[in-house]
Formats: sequence, structure tokens, C-alpha cells
Amino acid sequence: MTVHSFHLVELPWTATARALARPPTCASVPGLQHAECLALMRLGAATVSPERMQLRRLAVFAQWRDEAAIDQFLADHPLGRHLAVGWHVRLEFLRRWSALAALPDLPRRAGTWSQDEPVVAVTVARMRLPEVPRFLRWGKPVERLVRDHPGTTLALAAVRPPRTISTFSVWRTVAEMEEMVHGRSSVTEPDRHAVAMAERRRRDFHHEFATYRFRALSEHGSWEGRTGIVPQR
Repeated sequence: MTVHSFHLVELPWTATARALARPPTCASVPGLQHAECLALMRLGAATVSPERMQLRRLAVFAQWRDEAAIDQFLADHPLGRHLAVGWHVRLEFLRRWSALAALPDLPRRAGTWSQDEPVVAVTVARMRLPEVPRFLRWGKPVERLVRDHPGTTLALAAVRPPRTISTFSVWRTVAEMEEMVHGRSSVTEPDRHAVAMAERRRRDFHHEFATYRFRALSEHGSWEGRTGIVPQR
């Protein structure tokens, strides 16, 4: 069964730079179908700030043939051994909006879910570089909305220059995530996400953009001293 994973780890900046420059591929890692390596970025951080690209913190989003391939990678591959000492969550794919050329075979929907179960959301986008100023103008309010939302247990972004950007968020329930998306949350300026999506439809910020919804299968390790980041039903 195809499975996805999302990893976080603190590394020397040189190791992160190597992963950004030469991410693992299906040719070099048995069972890997695709991987995105990115440097962490603090949601809502100032545009010109070390928080906007944290080279000592690496995020990896990957699609695998099965969980055995993840185990082998973490045990045997140099980057995998780094990731093994961090935190990761293994994911069951449920839904996508739009698509990436790098992940062409995912159906629009796989399986069912309930509104009160925890959910993990991942977005991956390839930026149109001339649109970056517009993206920052409309995107930063959304970053702060997700970062500060009471329904998230973890929310962060990551970047791989020059044009790939990703977000990752863990939500207590599907209902809370959907309320945020549609501007119905009980927070200040709840429509920030809906407004930004309307602007994207008017003139796209991206060459490619996809949002993925997952169910967490298992959680491993700790991040910033935290365990149990994915809520239990």
C-alpha cells in the first residue's frame, strides 16, 4: 500500500543544504516514489528574517511503496539516519485538490473520514517568481491564521529555493480544518484563507499547487520536546 511520511529534524546547516541540493530519489532509495526536502520557515515571520529559512531545520515530505521502505531508508541511508533521530508521522492518503506532476497517480479521493477525527494537511506549491510579492501580501495573513488557530496542534511551513514552498498542519478535527478553509472559524478575521484563495483564482501565484489530506497512521520520535502531536480519538 502506498504510504506517505512527513519528517522534521534539526541538523547542521551543511547537512540541510546537501539535502536541498540533492534530495533522495527513487533511483537512489529503494521503495521511494518521491521526496521533497525543504528548510523550515516560521509561519508569519518577517519577509527578511532568518526565521524565513531555517537551514538548521529540515522537513521531508515523501511518498513510499510501503512502510518497510521507510524503515529501510531510516536505517540504511545517510539522510535517513539523520531523520531517524527526529520526528515523523506516517500518513494514509485521503484526498487531494489539484495535483503535482511529481505525484501523478494519486486519485482525487481515497477512503472516507468523519468530521470529528484528527487530520493532517500538506500543501506543496511551485511559485511563479514574479508573483512572490503578491503571494506574500495575501499569504502572510493566512500563515498567521493557521499558526494561531486553536484547532491546530502543529503548523509550519518550509521552503526549497528558488520556487518550492510547502505547509504542514495537524488538526484536532476535520471539522475545524474545514471551518478555517471556508472562513467560518470563531477567530479574528476568519475569512483570511477564503480571501487569499479567491485572489489565487483571480491570478495564480503558482505554476503548480496541490493540497493533500491525510490520516495519521503512526507518530515517531519528538519535535521540540513534544510527543503525541497527533491527537488521539
